[in-house]
Amino acid sequence: MPKLVSMPPQNDRYRAIAARLQSDVPDLRVVVAETQEDARRELPDADAVFGRIPPELLPLATNVRWLQAPAAAPPAGFYYEALAEHPLIACNMRGIFDDHISHLILLYVLALGRGLPYYMEAQRERRWDEDARKHGYVDLGQATALIVGVGGIGHETARLCHEFGLRVIGVDQRWEYDPPHVERHDPEDLDSLLPKADFVIVTTPHTPQTEGMWNRQRFALMKPEAYFINIGRGLTTRLDDLVAALSDGQIAGCALDVFEIEPLPADHPLWTMPNVILTPHIASYQAESVNERYYGVLVDNARRFVAGKPLRNVVDKALWF
Repeated sequence: MPKLVSMPPQNDRYRAIAARLQSDVPDLRVVVAETQEDARRELPDADAVFGRIPPELLPLATNVRWLQAPAAAPPAGFYYEALAEHPLIACNMRGIFDDHISHLILLYVLALGRGLPYYMEAQRERRWDEDARKHGYVDLGQATALIVGVGGIGHETARLCHEFGLRVIGVDQRWEYDPPHVERHDPEDLDSLLPKADFVIVTTPHTPQTEGMWNRQRFALMKPEAYFINIGRGLTTRLDDLVAALSDGQIAGCALDVFEIEPLPADHPLWTMPNVILTPHIASYQAESVNERYYGVLVDNARRFVAGKPLRNVVDKALWF
């Protein structure tokens, strides 16, 4: 019987998932490793792992054939060179948040396009000000959204943007989807496309290629009426450069759910800048429907693994996604 080890650190949610998995897939032995010492003991004869395998424990994972990441885009350090060279197949949880995150993106688009942050500021000051908005109204029917990363989240965002009348341009390194009404481009076209966008929407994961890709040079290519939106990963964006672009009027505003530093320090200038929307990494907040989708990926892959069938959401370990 194949064996799956759930790696530390543990919490009540992961323990409950392991118990449920053992019940639903009786042909798979599920072991919960509470500590690193437990993991050292259990890894040598493990066939599968749920969670992170630290570099110092990877030499023990000689029999592991399937690694299930517990996130759609695991944090930095989950993937590393030795893991990329290991023959195991890694999978992630992508696809379970597509609608929830794209809804937040549309909230950002509508709020920024209408100047809502300015009117919210006036509301807090109890100030009736019809001219509170400092930037022009964005007519979505005449606007362009540039979506950088047209995976699950990006292609659903593209669909919603199109429904609101926006022209949609997409940039992706690996086109897994073929969304209609999206002008498809490769990453090398990005800089030439930035001046065309009213909304630059970033959904890319953090990889060696995307780290710091949003910087002073890229913000300078955007038009001053444009808005920057990031719900991908914080390390793709240099916050100092973003603050400078906002201060210098290079862009009109931004909305961020992810940050180069999390939590964002209380004294960071972004907190008090006008026409900025900040949310504390809650785009994928786990509603009950998302929890079920999360478990659905895991149990489906567990059944596939036991049956010797191809796994879902396979990751290119060298690219981290």
